[in-house]
Amino acid sequence: MASNRYLYLMLLPTVLYFLIFEYKPMYGAIIAFKNFNPYLGITDSPWVGFKNFEKFFESYYFLRLLKNTFLMSFYSLIFIFPASLTFALLLNELRLKKLKSFLQTVSYLPHFISLIVICGMIIDFTKPGGIINSLLLGIGLISEPIQFLILPEWFRTIYVGSGMWQSLGWNSIIYLAALSGINPSLYEAAVVDGAGRWKQLMNITLPGILPTVLILLILNVGTLLNVGWDKIILLYNPGTYVTADVISTFVYRRGVMEENYSFSAAVGLFNSVINFTLLVLANRISRKTTESSLW
Repeated sequence: MASNRYLYLMLLPTVLYFLIFEYKPMYGAIIAFKNFNPYLGITDSPWVGFKNFEKFFESYYFLRLLKNTFLMSFYSLIFIFPASLTFALLLNELRLKKLKSFLQTVSYLPHFISLIVICGMIIDFTKPGGIINSLLLGIGLISEPIQFLILPEWFRTIYVGSGMWQSLGWNSIIYLAALSGINPSLYEAAVVDGAGRWKQLMNITLPGILPTVLILLILNVGTLLNVGWDKIILLYNPGTYVTADVISTFVYRRGVMEENYSFSAAVGLFNSVINFTLLVLANRISRKTTESSLW
């Protein structure tokens, strides 16, 4: 440590940031076990034990929230995660550098567009006079315009589809970085042995980036119940609560709008515990089956 003291000194601001802004606020999680009163503060507010948790578990909305949160995250995982990987593999196969650079730039752009603008675009595209209805009417798939954001059955499709458009290019960056780390001599040897593009993909490319893919998959599973509540709040309405309302939006309404801080803290803590459990399980399964894991 003495010989690397300047490197540790450079690390100090980051360590302090996490200690002050990430770990210290965890103390506030105890309001989930209290009847929190802002005037009394966290310490002096009376303890209620697991009453807030029991209230949530017995709530009429508990199963609906759990189902919606899981399905929204699960659909995002099974569609967006492999789409980003596939896109990176396709880009890696391109030999025209200008075309590759153009496609990368175009695919990255949605990530940098403000979420407010993104949601405004989604609302404009899906309204009765929007481009989606116009296309569907034009090719004869529908006979009259559809109110997509009013109908609950369309909300998950819109959420996942727009999420794929937003993150496809950005999520592919780390896969492209992993692909660039594969030794080119492996491909040269494969060509000498008569291996085609498909065999090179299956025997060199995919095994070469497998550890990266597994790490990202574990991290995604660990956030399975964390849904982008801000995007949902900008798009949903009481008519679509049946499929759009998730744990994070419920916490926002009960905690911020209704000032029920203890109850919303209990719901948020429950969500975090489930995510932590999923992360540990995914990591253990990956370590036992592939020997690649976070720890």
